[in-house]
Amino acid sequence: MSSYRDLLKTRGVARIIAAQLTARFPNGMLSLAFLLHIEHTYDSYGVAGLVLAALSIGQAIAGPLTSRLMGRWGMRPVILTAMIICALAISTIALFPLGIAADMVIALVAGLSTPPIQPAVRTIYPKMVNSSQLTPLFSLDASAQEIIWVLGPVIVTFVSIQIGTVWGIMLAVAFLIGGGIWFLTSPELGRVRIPRSKRKLGVVLKKPPVLLATVVGFLLVAACAAIEAGVVSTFGEGGAEAGIVLAIFAVGSLVGGLSLGHKPIGPWALARRMAIVFVGTAIAAAWLNIWWLAVFLFVAGIGIAPALAVMFAIVSASVRFSDTAEAYGWVGTGQLIGAAVGSALAGFLIDGIGAVGAFIVAAALALLGFLVPLLGKRFHPDLRGRDASPLPDTEPVATITG
Repeated sequence: MSSYRDLLKTRGVARIIAAQLTARFPNGMLSLAFLLHIEHTYDSYGVAGLVLAALSIGQAIAGPLTSRLMGRWGMRPVILTAMIICALAISTIALFPLGIAADMVIALVAGLSTPPIQPAVRTIYPKMVNSSQLTPLFSLDASAQEIIWVLGPVIVTFVSIQIGTVWGIMLAVAFLIGGGIWFLTSPELGRVRIPRSKRKLGVVLKKPPVLLATVVGFLLVAACAAIEAGVVSTFGEGGAEAGIVLAIFAVGSLVGGLSLGHKPIGPWALARRMAIVFVGTAIAAAWLNIWWLAVFLFVAGIGIAPALAVMFAIVSASVRFSDTAEAYGWVGTGQLIGAAVGSALAGFLIDGIGAVGAFIVAAALALLGFLVPLLGKRFHPDLRGRDASPLPDTEPVATITG
């Protein structure tokens, strides 16, 4: 833990981690808040699913686009503009029921204008710490974000049920604006300038480590989404057991991130961490008992944050600084699509064979998530003893002396 204590003592690190987590807190709130509000408004989970799909599509499209714009217009202008538009769109859905079609369009706008906080902060990190601290910092970040997924749904459910669904959504807006302003006022955003990329949009995906991280991130988050659907299906939407099991699953990720974050990243690192996710998920699928699921989903969770940290590190070490934000945007898009695909596949299997079908889907996706980095090991950078910072945008110029 000493490495994490040293990290948090580094100037600005604790503040910017806290600010970006607060700004991203709506990520753990909005889907459930919209689900509860739209179902309450239209008395239809199907309509709620359509609105959530529009939100997810917008977020997936926005990832690389808004991230790339930060290199052209600067981080603060892009994040501030996106934050204002997103807050207005979300508030409109909460306060003014305009009909199903209008809500879908507005949800799409909210998704498209999601502030690119995550790509921004992961672009800033290499400029805040020395090379030996960068990998632990990525791991600490990946671990800390579990707070979003543990507390976010609990808070929004309590507020929506006890006070009202409108207030649940508006609380997410408050986190979006408050956290966004806190993040925007961080001095690091003024000190770090992302150079304008000279490459076409999407070219960064030709970098094998970026593509590897995007594909494995897709499979990992898809597996997690299927697990969440399976747990809810097993214990019911209103059962406390589902919340307990999912919280233990997230705690496993937090423990794994803090325990493995300092380990050197070799070419087998991603495959090993995904193997933990697969083994835990596969064993959990054998018996849908609360304690069995809690134990083995805790085991599966141990691999999640460390796997994400490895993805962040290999992306950072493989692209030029001007391309880092877009690269992380693509990785984020892969994860968003994974969440949608994992939930959909799990839903089909739950309808067909019951809750166990979701865990079968999750285990299959986690297995693929292990096999892809195993077979693609040659595309995985060996960062043992190597700086994980992005490549410079300027090359050294040879000079003649004498």
